[in-house]
Amino acid sequence: MNTVEEAKNTEMIAVKVEKFTRAAQISLRFLAMAATLAASCIVLTSKETVLIYGITADVKYSYSPSYKFFAAANLIACVFSAISLLLFYIMGLTSKSINYFFFFLHDLVVMTLLMAGCSAATAMGYLGKYGNKYAGWMPICGYFDKYCDRITIAVTLSYVAFFFYFILTVISVSKSKSSITQVIK
Repeated sequence: MNTVEEAKNTEMIAVKVEKFTRAAQISLRFLAMAATLAASCIVLTSKETVLIYGITADVKYSYSPSYKFFAAANLIACVFSAISLLLFYIMGLTSKSINYFFFFLHDLVVMTLLMAGCSAATAMGYLGKYGNKYAGWMPICGYFDKYCDRITIAVTLSYVAFFFYFILTVISVSKSKSSITQVIK
């Protein structure tokens, strides 16, 4: 009798864990999609014009290849997040390890893309804020406060999305590994 009850309890716990994992994946994918979309929109609309010593100067995201890459990386991550969310609903993520493996690969690629975009934007942001006295590059954030603030917000949102994808990657690899272990047993 005890073994039957223990088996039922174990099965109920497994079902609860599976539901929690699905809910976590749906939530994280949706939040990552929202964060990357917001980051892209903020960067794509970032521009500022100021008057410096009687000269009109303007700055736009499109003046920097790093910010162009950052915007593109976030847009791609947003689209891939939407596609993965749709596939997650369609496939229902049965306990087939191949599904988890493909989601692992997807999450890993998107996470890497976001990290590359964040790195490029962070490097340009550092130059914008502090300059590089050895190369003769002057900091511009003292003149373009709003622009730099918007870029900082966008980069922060993208790092948050990167963190969400890191968690998704860990979940996917864990589920893929546990699914393979179940098949072997």
